[in-house]
Amino acid sequence: MDDIRKFLVIADTSEESANAAYFAARRAKHSGGRVTLLTVVEPTNFEHWLGVGETMRREATDAAEAALESLAEDVEAETGTRPEMLLREGELLVMLRDVIEADRQIAVLILSSSKIDDTPGPLISTMARGRGLFTGRKIPVTVVPGTLSREEIDRLA
Repeated sequence: MDDIRKFLVIADTSEESANAAYFAARRAKHSGGRVTLLTVVEPTNFEHWLGVGETMRREATDAAEAALESLAEDVEAETGTRPEMLLREGELLVMLRDVIEADRQIAVLILSSSKIDDTPGPLISTMARGRGLFTGRKIPVTVVPGTLSREEIDRLA
């Protein structure tokens, strides 16, 4: 079990995240791998009133946990195995880098591009510019086009 390949997906409430998770689940199912879902609660930067800032952080954490659980249920329905679920607090790129560095079983990062417009999405754009993510351990990144249907993903994964 120590040599199992993990497919890492950023979990949020977007359709793109659901597409990436579905693709990862299909790949894990067909290759004997496992899906790891990561959700990150970013700092609120609202420090004027401590109670308001804490309420905002708690609401963001609750929303992140709900998104994580929803995607975990979808992955489990596809693979028959509960995915690994990670919840971190901090800046997304920093937390993503830390998770990849800490877990040598993570073999592929799976992202989905935006389906709303012609932009790939902020994380993919940042990575394409060569900034921030891979400063240490490098892994392949699979970008699932956001416009793919589940049937199209089934044929690819």
